[in-house]
Order: sequence, then structure tokens, then C-alpha cells
Amino acid sequence: MPERRIIHSDHAPKAIGPYSQAVQVGNTFYFSGQTPIDPKTGELVEGNISAQATQVFENLKAVLTAAGLDFKDVARVGIYLTDLGNFAAVNEVMKKYFSEPYPARSTIGVAALPKAAHVEIDLVAVID
Repeated sequence: MPERRIIHSDHAPKAIGPYSQAVQVGNTFYFSGQTPIDPKTGELVEGNISAQATQVFENLKAVLTAAGLDFKDVARVGIYLTDLGNFAAVNEVMKKYFSEPYPARSTIGVAALPKAAHVEIDLVAVID
């Protein structure tokens, strides 16, 4: 197996379990799911699903930056929603971070997320 490099950013929430914010294996980067936790306070951000999704993408952006990447390097996005009625609102927020050609994506409805968040998002990025 190729060597693994652990990616960490102090500008994203600390892991709340036994995992890394991201791991690089070869030319592929696997980003753990981020929830709408404000890294400064450790608390869930206030506001609607758009505010929560924005915080999630900002957290992911911080880890991407720590890896020397940005959203154009992302090949796949996984979105987990406690209410699939929020699908359109999350799409609008996602458009602020990605441009065409968009990455592959899945959106999955879940019963619950840590700290009662309404959205969690993970990423896979690839470099040449």
C-alpha cells in the first residue's frame, strides 16, 4: 500500500472521534465528513440549512487548503441530509464552491447526524 499522509487544519473542527480530517494515499485524498461546527467555538452554527451547508463547505475548504488543494480538485462529493427537502437549498450553496464540470455526487437521506446537525459532507479529491 502506498504511504499515507495525514492532513490537518486548525481552521476546521477537531475530529470528534478516532479519525483524521483527511488522508492522502498516492494521488487521492479522502476527506472525512464535516458537519456545520464552527471551529472557533466547537458549537453547531445557528441558522437555516443554507447557513449550515455554508459552514460545512468552509470547514472542507480549510482542510482542502491544508492539503494544498481546492474545490477544483474534488472528484466526488457525498452529502448526507436529515431532511431531503433541503436538497435544493444545499445545491444552491454548493454552486458557490464548485463550477462546471461538477464532481460526481451522491445525496443520501439519514435519520440523524452528530450534534443534531442537518447536513454532513465528505469529499474525495485527486491530483495528477
